[in-house]
Amino acid sequence: MAHSTQSNWVHFDRDTDSGIELVRTHFTGHSHAYDPHWHDDYLVGYNEQGLQQFHCRDQVQRVTPGNSFLIEPGEIHDGEAPQQEGFTYRALYLPADWLHRQLSGIFEDLPDQYELHVESTLSDDRRLMGSIASAFIALQAQEPRIVRSACLDQMIERMTTHLSWRRKQAHELLLPRLAREGRDYLHAHLFQDIGLEDMAAALGSDRFRVTRAFKAAFGVAPHSYLIQLRLVQARQLLALGRRPADVASALCFSDQSHLGRWFRRAYNLTPAAYRNLCTSVPD
Repeated sequence: MAHSTQSNWVHFDRDTDSGIELVRTHFTGHSHAYDPHWHDDYLVGYNEQGLQQFHCRDQVQRVTPGNSFLIEPGEIHDGEAPQQEGFTYRALYLPADWLHRQLSGIFEDLPDQYELHVESTLSDDRRLMGSIASAFIALQAQEPRIVRSACLDQMIERMTTHLSWRRKQAHELLLPRLAREGRDYLHAHLFQDIGLEDMAAALGSDRFRVTRAFKAAFGVAPHSYLIQLRLVQARQLLALGRRPADVASALCFSDQSHLGRWFRRAYNLTPAAYRNLCTSVPD
């Protein structure tokens, strides 16, 4: 299914067996593609045409044709088309739980209390790019299940040369207490209309110290983190067929238009369009 805004366009499909979302997108030259945001999936894709530029891991990432990109769940990134010709890319959003289950067939002994880590955001591994392209085409064309599985297995096996295991707690223990507890507070109050003063009081601090600690740890202020957290939840609810107005109300956006403005800036789709693309249910 397709959604377009002027000369920018998005083609979107969803594989019901795996939950993988397929996105093929074009942005015109010198255009702003995405605001900083994150996903709760592993994002893998490659550039078909043009130069794509985005910020991730405190670096400017420049993706040229044939380059692949791999982004972990929770990694903040944006997007822009810095050249006149714009860019076109294909990407697969791999649910984390699904990917971890598939890896049990590749790694005989999955280590406890570890999680996958992407070694480098960009790669010029042409075999990786080819495996991503094959998996994308197989899922989009709804090839027989055995073909889809084979293509996905091939892609995952190639991805593992760019992934490693890291101990879950290691990174957590390096975070300041205020940042860790602040993040936990935001997750616990996802569906409540909270203020920064409420958060600071619950943490036994003030909003200035909390904000400084949070930005140092996560790269964004608490309010930006909460909005992105709510956008991820909005995607999940919309994919289940919930009405955009109901989703906006549940997640403390002032109205459907307020949710829509943030949603478009992060995903270049309206909530209604995303719901329709996921469920084929008209708004």
